[in-house]
Amino acid sequence: MKFSIIPVLKGDKFLSPFCIMLLGIIFLSCEGKKNKIGAVYTGPLEIVNDVEVKYSEQGKIKVLMRTPKSLRFQNETKVFPDTINISFFDTLGTVVTRLRSDSGRYDQNADVYIVKGNVRVVKSETNELLTTSELNWSPRTRKVFTEKPLSVINKRTSEITNAIGMDAEQDFTRIKFRKATGVYKFTAPPPADTLYKLSTPP
Repeated sequence: MKFSIIPVLKGDKFLSPFCIMLLGIIFLSCEGKKNKIGAVYTGPLEIVNDVEVKYSEQGKIKVLMRTPKSLRFQNETKVFPDTINISFFDTLGTVVTRLRSDSGRYDQNADVYIVKGNVRVVKSETNELLTTSELNWSPRTRKVFTEKPLSVINKRTSEITNAIGMDAEQDFTRIKFRKATGVYKFTAPPPADTLYKLSTPP
């Protein structure tokens, strides 16, 4: 009687395809966790609701800004993702100009507030409306400026000024347009209803 010796291969000598797939999933999972742990957080460091920012001179409020939310980031930039409302006051504490925009931010390095999106400025004394896409306000220089196209409509006289770029006092009492065209109404000596279209050189 002859006996043949047939080698038997145990399961730990070879890995089945299922085991190989399982090990691959575990490896990728570990790699994913490692990447997440090493990722740098770039989100806001601070979230503040119902924000109110006041600027005063000699104990008298000059500017009041309100917005629903403020996000502060690592570079100290503050982002205001919701509607911004700013009131500018005269020496008597009366609101003379109101501004609103869709959003904005504060750049601490430049010390400048930038408001964007459907920016509307209303001067109550002269009943003028200024509209643009972006405005910048510097608390240090007390100036408002932009390089964007803008339009000013005087609702009392129907006079219109269109410009590209503007520099103004923070309460908009004085405005200097850069490249401007407009339609204005004169009361003397031509007829009162005569309209003139004026333009400044580019």
